[in-house]
Amino acid sequence: MENIWKKINELSEKYSDYTAGNLSRLIRIKSLTAHEKDVQMELKRQMEEAGFDQVFIDGMGNVIGRIGQGRKILAIDGHMDTVDIGNTANWSFDPLGGEIRDGYVHGRGSVDQKGGPAAFVTAGRILKDMGFDKDLTVFFVGSVMEEDCDGLCWKYIIEEDKIVPDVVILTEPTNLNLYRGQRGRMEMRVHFHGRSSHGSAPERGVNAIYMASRVALEIEKLNERLANDEFLGKGSITITEIISGSPSLCAVSDYSRIHIDRRLTMGETRETAMREVEELIKGMNANVELPDYREKAYTGLEYAMEKYYPTWKTPDDHASVRTGIVTFKKLFGKEPVVDKWTFSTNGIMTCGIFGIPTIGFGPGNEVLAHAPDEKVPVSDLVAASAFYAGYVFEMAE
Repeated sequence: MENIWKKINELSEKYSDYTAGNLSRLIRIKSLTAHEKDVQMELKRQMEEAGFDQVFIDGMGNVIGRIGQGRKILAIDGHMDTVDIGNTANWSFDPLGGEIRDGYVHGRGSVDQKGGPAAFVTAGRILKDMGFDKDLTVFFVGSVMEEDCDGLCWKYIIEEDKIVPDVVILTEPTNLNLYRGQRGRMEMRVHFHGRSSHGSAPERGVNAIYMASRVALEIEKLNERLANDEFLGKGSITITEIISGSPSLCAVSDYSRIHIDRRLTMGETRETAMREVEELIKGMNANVELPDYREKAYTGLEYAMEKYYPTWKTPDDHASVRTGIVTFKKLFGKEPVVDKWTFSTNGIMTCGIFGIPTIGFGPGNEVLAHAPDEKVPVSDLVAASAFYAGYVFEMAE
């Protein structure tokens, strides 16, 4: 095996320009959620060029490449949609330029998160160069619609494509650390129903805005007493939107609604989080709702799920994590930092819903995700390519 690790490192370095060039091409194709078609066709072309055994696009628009045909299944996932550019004045370079200079690939999606897929395409090429023939099937997934609804793509892959991996590696940015969990999240809407009256006599009505305001102040207090997990950190709750309605601007508001962003740590669930808010509205003419995500993919398919994205954590002594640690040490000669994401990922579905052991390893620093001047070190892409190929060999053993 010693020569295998040396060979993997040599090939990942050899393909450095190839990986950076592939990422540059992906960045130059704008790919907002539900509008990923063009970038998916480019990723498919790259997988085919790298010599993957099979490449196809499923009904939701995920690009899936396969290498090997063993009994055990490893999936390596990276989402291909990005957030929008924002104010271009905040960028010091073209956000869709894909410029390669000073050891970085520049542009929107370089970190979050086209860098991961560019690296796993190279990992696939390395596996083919090395004649990988172990008892393992590897699916490389360029997934869609993650930015608006993390996990929806994997709900489709597992339920409709019938691909159920034994282990999943997420290629979201980890700064080349090994991640094994994240807080969950959910969205809630609280509807308040009042009674209108003329604005000159507000005492005749029941003002829904006042109802919502009282609850908003209680939610601010609730945030301070939420549960904490030693590894994942504390749960949180905040109001992100408030709207209201009335017959006119001279009438007491008879309707108001608040939108809640709730981050969930271990032990917190959809049910416990909704009960906490229901306690705050007790006695009011109000109700709590868990909304659905229901949008069409670029393929025209409409596939829905609740906006509940559960917390997940793969135990630090699980084989999937140990395999990642061993792979890292054999490739790079040192111990990895084992940590977690602050944001949400497709792991909410693979591990949070379906219980599939999930870990993360990706190029780039997550502080640049969704930020202007997003860029990823080419050296990170090289290391990630080596890690994905190395993990395949280590898991197969």
